[in-house]
Amino acid sequence: MTTDTVITRTETDLGMPDPRHGIPAAYGGVEADVAWAAEIKRLAKARNATILAHNYQLPAIQDIADHVGDSLALSRIAAEVDADEIIFCGVHFMAETAKILSPEKRVLIPDERAGCSLADSITADDLRAWKADYPDALVVSYVNTTAEVKGLTDICCTSSNAVDVVASIDPDREVLFLPDQFLGAHVKRETGRDNIHIWAGECHVHAGINGDELTDQVDSHPDAELFIHPECGCATSALYLAGEGTVPADRVQILSTGGMIDAARATHSKQVLVATEVGMLHQLRKAAPEVDFQAVNSRAACPYMKMITPAALLRCLREGKDEVHVAPDVAERARASVQRMIEIGNPGGGE
Repeated sequence: MTTDTVITRTETDLGMPDPRHGIPAAYGGVEADVAWAAEIKRLAKARNATILAHNYQLPAIQDIADHVGDSLALSRIAAEVDADEIIFCGVHFMAETAKILSPEKRVLIPDERAGCSLADSITADDLRAWKADYPDALVVSYVNTTAEVKGLTDICCTSSNAVDVVASIDPDREVLFLPDQFLGAHVKRETGRDNIHIWAGECHVHAGINGDELTDQVDSHPDAELFIHPECGCATSALYLAGEGTVPADRVQILSTGGMIDAARATHSKQVLVATEVGMLHQLRKAAPEVDFQAVNSRAACPYMKMITPAALLRCLREGKDEVHVAPDVAERARASVQRMIEIGNPGGGE
């Protein structure tokens, strides 16, 4: 097995990074076969490493991992497991969060170039300038942010507890909510706050799942239930369809990735339309194999998530690359913002 930097046509079709579009070429040339799986397990045991995989990872990466879930849940698992190393198969801010919650452990990401358009939509300097405009406001940051941004945050939140976090704040206190504008709109709608200011960031994959696509899919699948991630551009459209009676309100659920797994196990529907990154379908189908899960947008694949290839994971375990570092003072401040969220009473189901 080699770890040549190549991309096959099949990988590109699956949403793999394509250097022609400004995304770094992923490590390729390795097939996720039985020999690969055995070598991954052998190396992980030799390093006393735990492999964590986000729900949006390639199926082969999800299947080889010790734990699969959303980023915050995985980071909390990382803090609890008896391991010297954490191999985080996800994007960079997720590995940073694991390091924040497990400062004594070595945290590796199989490809440190795996970024996030949402986390990159606001920098620490951006937030400092925004806070200067609203010096008395409390900052609520979605966990999909860099360690430096978390370090400037008062309270973190997840998509499943964002409403509870904002509702816990004095109603007379201004709130700066960042970075996702669609999640922010959902929180504003649910809390009814007029004094919440929302950063205009977005996940380019979720934002691309639009209302017209959702409407077309609903028309084509009239009996399907809808699982909608609040980062999606179609979330407002889903609520509109429910309000108009096009879809019964009890068949529309705005859910985090962790919430989708719970809902999949509980649903009585034969078919579910899913609006989120397509990697989520793998875990949903495992959770409820009798249900027909279909993507609202089958092209909604995050190229950064798909940079964690079988070759990248093999390289990580063989060479000990790439290690994730967070400055101790930044980690301490960021950890406090996550802890404040947990103290509210709903630690959330992650992004």
